[in-house]
Amino acid sequence: MQNSTLVWIIIAALVILGGGWYFLNNQSAPAGGQEEVGETENEDSDNAGAGLGASAGADVMVGGGGGTEESAAPMNASVAYSSTGFSPSTVTVKVGGTVTWSAQGGSQMWVASAQHPTHTAYDGTTLQEHCGTGAASGAFDQCASGTSYSFTFNKAGTWRYHNHSNSSHFGTVIVEE
Repeated sequence: MQNSTLVWIIIAALVILGGGWYFLNNQSAPAGGQEEVGETENEDSDNAGAGLGASAGADVMVGGGGGTEESAAPMNASVAYSSTGFSPSTVTVKVGGTVTWSAQGGSQMWVASAQHPTHTAYDGTTLQEHCGTGAASGAFDQCASGTSYSFTFNKAGTWRYHNHSNSSHFGTVIVEE
């Protein structure tokens, strides 16, 4: 009887550890940096997911096919924000395309580029640097809570963002050539 109890305790511990690993990986992945076309990035920094303080990095290679096909992506996209998060959570636009986020039902929204809390993924400046005196040219951050926000993406890649007022809500913008 003692052996079977010990086996069940070990199985329960493995299930709990596996569930915790799965939860942390799903929470930290959306807050990661960028995935640039044709480049690999490995960046360790703070986790935006649930404020857990874990390190989240990305080793991702995107694109690089070398073809001359033109993207079928639209130039504009709209994202609604409510108390349940961003919808759709992923949109695709062409380089030079604009995404507009709109808060619905009185929800507080502050669209902010990943990597939380530094916000350096898109333009390389910190939140304090590009929001200190208003949004700097090229910064992908709303810089304050508001009901709508539009940003024009001039860099190809996969760009993650979150609601700075509720960093567990996140989304992705894919920008194609």
